[in-house]
Amino acid sequence: MAQLSDDCFAFGGPLLSVEAAEALIADRVPPVAGIEQVGLAAALGRVLARDLPAPQPLPPFHNSAVDGYAFRHADLGAAGPTALRLEGRVAAGQAPPPLSPRTAARIFTGAPMPRGADTVLMQEDAALEDGAVLVPAGLRPGANARPAGEDVAQGALALPAGRRLRAPEIGLAAALGCAALAVAPRIRVGVFSTGDELASPGTPLGPAQTHDSNRFTLLALLARLPAEAIDLGILPDDAADCAAALRAAAGGHDLLLTSGGVSTGEEDHVRAAIEQGGRLVFWRLAVKPGRPAALGVIGGTPVLGLPGNPVAAVVTFLHLARPLVLRLAGAAAEPLPRFTAEAAFAYRKKAGRREYVRVRLRPSEGGGAALPVAEKFAREGAGLLTSLTESDAFVELSEEVLAVAPGDAVRVLPFAAMF
Repeated sequence: MAQLSDDCFAFGGPLLSVEAAEALIADRVPPVAGIEQVGLAAALGRVLARDLPAPQPLPPFHNSAVDGYAFRHADLGAAGPTALRLEGRVAAGQAPPPLSPRTAARIFTGAPMPRGADTVLMQEDAALEDGAVLVPAGLRPGANARPAGEDVAQGALALPAGRRLRAPEIGLAAALGCAALAVAPRIRVGVFSTGDELASPGTPLGPAQTHDSNRFTLLALLARLPAEAIDLGILPDDAADCAAALRAAAGGHDLLLTSGGVSTGEEDHVRAAIEQGGRLVFWRLAVKPGRPAALGVIGGTPVLGLPGNPVAAVVTFLHLARPLVLRLAGAAAEPLPRFTAEAAFAYRKKAGRREYVRVRLRPSEGGGAALPVAEKFAREGAGLLTSLTESDAFVELSEEVLAVAPGDAVRVLPFAAMF
């Protein structure tokens, strides 16, 4: 389990920028301790706990990159084609005999090069005549052959600790002969929603209730991270019950996430519950939507209270919960993907806070290398779930930006890479 001190963040300011929040997490939050050995079939999405040096070269031997004819480049004449007598045939998986001078061996992709051979002529470039292959002039030494260790040299760093293991990393480990990998433990993240106005999906609604969506959005976002997400249900609007539930859950989880109850209303109890059970680090982030977000520590476990509005919960999850999960899981930092688009809308904002505008993306009418065009979603409410399902990205407007005009270049965070 995570064990943070109550004063590990020691932040004194009332309003935190996105960069300051992420830097605070990177600097003050240690990864959860522990290492597990898992087989490759169970390694997808886990975090590599130790550097992986290559136990063998990749490829492990000098081999042909194509179907063709292997020979010594030194046997070629200075001008015109050179006839090399055919001697032997080498298929993948076979150990070839040495190659005699001024001969060539028929060879296939992946087959080991005969000792003495260093170059391969592609079969489509070859002409055969009286039991010999005619090699045209101009072929460079080593053409169409892959030396041992061309991809990874033996002993070289193949994968660094902290790397999240995707299909390519697992494939590389397999190619190096590794049947199992040392990974960090999968952290446990407990997820609450808060509020008497919420009912779980599938249950009848009271006269003033709505079905809870945030809990399931957060559980789905966590599913893409190296964490085990645990549904802890809905906290009632009761200060004592909220504080008791957070204290009880803190001991069995590495991180607690809540949504709602972190603003300044009389029925917003999460902030007070964090202060009652531990220490509040901060409770306002300089972003829109998403300013009322609270981070604290209870019993050594970080507790992150996200806003109740669905879009605000997503924005603050990306900038607070995501880096916190990655850090606790021992993963290397992974900046959110961004690219540039052309604005097709006008927009004004205040200085000093970062704003996220939901947009649809379309190709430029000019085509080619022109920037994609960002069209603003028609409505701006932070409670509009359809603004996420019917948009493609956030346009991210920095603290210094005061206005956007059609044609301006804007920074975009695509949903496809985050959701």
